[in-house]
Amino acid sequence: QVQLVESGGGLVQAGGSLRLSCAASGGTFSRYSVGWFRQAPGKEREFVAAISKHSGSTNYADSVKGRFTISRDNAKNTVYLQMNSLKSEDTAVYYCAARRPVLTTTLEYDYWGQGTQVTVSS
Repeated sequence: QVQLVESGGGLVQAGGSLRLSCAASGGTFSRYSVGWFRQAPGKEREFVAAISKHSGSTNYADSVKGRFTISRDNAKNTVYLQMNSLKSEDTAVYYCAARRPVLTTTLEYDYWGQGTQVTVSS
């Protein structure tokens, strides 16, 4: 059983940056691929980015390519999402999720965090 806790959300002006963290416990973190998803009010949860077990592969939604970077530190059991050039449409609750063995852009992840709010003011 893996527990995931997101942090780093907050209020930022358009054009600004935030770094989200996803801290894992309860399992061998390096065995899991991890994804970031987001859900805005009234909208479905959508894929943002994902990273494979040992960082060999990453995947991004078209809407965040070139602005967001996903990375991980398996020694710290943590995955990061660096978000630059933020836009008002990035406002959402951001969730991290873990699955074995390979990453996917779908919602088919086994473990989810509780989410962290990101609000971008224009």
